[in-house]
Amino acid sequence: MTEPGPRARLLLATTNAGKIREIRQILSGVPVELIALADLSPVEPPEETGSSFAENARLKALAYAGATGLPALAEDSGLEIDALDGAPGIHSARLGGDISYPAKYELIYRDLRARGASVSRARFVCATALAIGGVIVVETRGTVEGLIAAEPKGAGGFGYDPIFFYPPFDRTLAELSADQKAEVSHRGQAFRQLREWLQQDVKLGGS
Repeated sequence: MTEPGPRARLLLATTNAGKIREIRQILSGVPVELIALADLSPVEPPEETGSSFAENARLKALAYAGATGLPALAEDSGLEIDALDGAPGIHSARLGGDISYPAKYELIYRDLRARGASVSRARFVCATALAIGGVIVVETRGTVEGLIAAEPKGAGGFGYDPIFFYPPFDRTLAELSADQKAEVSHRGQAFRQLREWLQQDVKLGGS
């Protein structure tokens, strides 16, 4: 019986522990070895200068693939609020600078009050890009529609999950189990598409 060869390695190009946890859950069982940045020598993160989630995902994937020699999978995601003209959008993680997420929630509620909006439609967006060498070989995108909750609720998830109300479940994303969230979330959608691509006996190459 032939022994299986070593699995190709794929770098998860993010330092966000919550994202890594969710990505590993969604990609569980794919025929690759998922490597975290923490497993490698330190790499200087690229500046996110893109004007869209997709552009930032591409530049991160290319930068980390170039720096490590590994196929690199990057994502960029965030919260778009209609009453705030789509803000914070691509600046979601950097809203207000280096402050806690509860403090970021307060900034959002303050801006909504300033516009006389007690409720607003909103969506989470996730764009992914996988780079091998200097080439982007696959991109995916996922979105989930909802509302900004009247107040934060739930202790699950991370980031803006406690203020994102998902009407079909009548709860915020932070009130869902990990499996429920993965079923409906923007990241779940985007990475399930990527999972299908990875399961097609893809030759990743890399070192």
